[in-house]
Amino acid sequence: MLQPYLDQQHPEMHPDPPAYDGYSEEAVNQGNSRGSSGNVSVDTVSGADRNPVSTSAAMTLLHVSFNQDYSCFAIGTDRGFRIYNCDPFREIFRRDFEGSGGGIGSVEMLFRCNILAFVGGGDSPRYPLNKVMIWDDHQSRCIGELSFRSEVRGVRLRRDRIIVVLEQKIFVYNFTDLKLLHQIETVANPKGLCAVSHVTGSFVLVCPGLQKGQVRVEHYASKRTKFIMAHDSRIACITLSQDGNLLATASSKGTLVRIYNTQDGVLLQEVRRGADRAEIYNLAFSPTSQWLAVSSDKGTVHVFSLKFNSVNSGSERVNTPESNPIVSSPTSPYSFIKGVLPKYFNSEWSVAQFRLPEGQKYIVSFGHQKNTVVILGLDGSFYRCMFDPTTVGEMSQLEYHNFLKPEEAF
Repeated sequence: MLQPYLDQQHPEMHPDPPAYDGYSEEAVNQGNSRGSSGNVSVDTVSGADRNPVSTSAAMTLLHVSFNQDYSCFAIGTDRGFRIYNCDPFREIFRRDFEGSGGGIGSVEMLFRCNILAFVGGGDSPRYPLNKVMIWDDHQSRCIGELSFRSEVRGVRLRRDRIIVVLEQKIFVYNFTDLKLLHQIETVANPKGLCAVSHVTGSFVLVCPGLQKGQVRVEHYASKRTKFIMAHDSRIACITLSQDGNLLATASSKGTLVRIYNTQDGVLLQEVRRGADRAEIYNLAFSPTSQWLAVSSDKGTVHVFSLKFNSVNSGSERVNTPESNPIVSSPTSPYSFIKGVLPKYFNSEWSVAQFRLPEGQKYIVSFGHQKNTVVILGLDGSFYRCMFDPTTVGEMSQLEYHNFLKPEEAF
């Protein structure tokens, strides 16, 4: 089973999975009575992609995403799902469902335990697209479900909560009994944009607001709601730091990424991915919020240095030249005439880049090794790269695997 194997690797990382006695009809009924309608689309924040990518004649890749601490990643296929360890890289579990209907369009892990959340996908989905299935791999069966009137756009898990994202609503459930705790209305959200913090005792949720370019921040511990006008155009990607104190956003233009303090909504830093429009697939903070990684359809992964004083933003880290001797973010040579030339010429650029084949979707996280990133592609590619924090330039590739090749499976 999944959890005993993972226990041998990182026993300190396991939450106590919630105890279930079976399906919760109360939660199912709540979902049915409060759902809304919408259309299927790609969830590029979590890495889920309902548009299948054929990897061989035998299998189709539907989804790839990291778990909450980036120690593992999961994929959904037209046959079932697989779980991989990131460091060291290896496949640690797979389950192919029997019969023709085995498509899993979304897999959400709960750190490294045996509880997962599924949504069906592909040409022959295992489960309806309007249901979230809670799977216990100890029992090899679904132990709960949440049903809605429209297709599910995304799922997020915490140790104490389940968050389900629909086209224009978000539902927050208690994990132990699947009781509905909160529902949020949003603008049209076909990508299922939503991010949650993962520090015990602090629950922060961010999602699109009710206006174009607006982000809603829910602080559940203090029962506060904050709205941030992050961009003029539509929000395309959002993410939170692990503690929920920092928010990174990108718009549909894909040229700028902005970092905000979630407590007061103050803009802390703005960095530039490029000059041309791009679709941002993924944003990721490093564990210490010292770096931010960005992937897009331009085929380049960027790493930016976050240089604000993060004590003021609620974090314990302070970026100062003495305590953190890293290279400054490069700026345009014309930045000395700030205020005269357009804002572009005073932009902060990435300190490290890694070039990838264009035409594929990639998601990125920071590795457990210092100054490394892990990149996953919907073509089955796994890259581990290292960047030099003292020198601006290209990252070096440390490792490459195709996680769909049979010879790489355990």
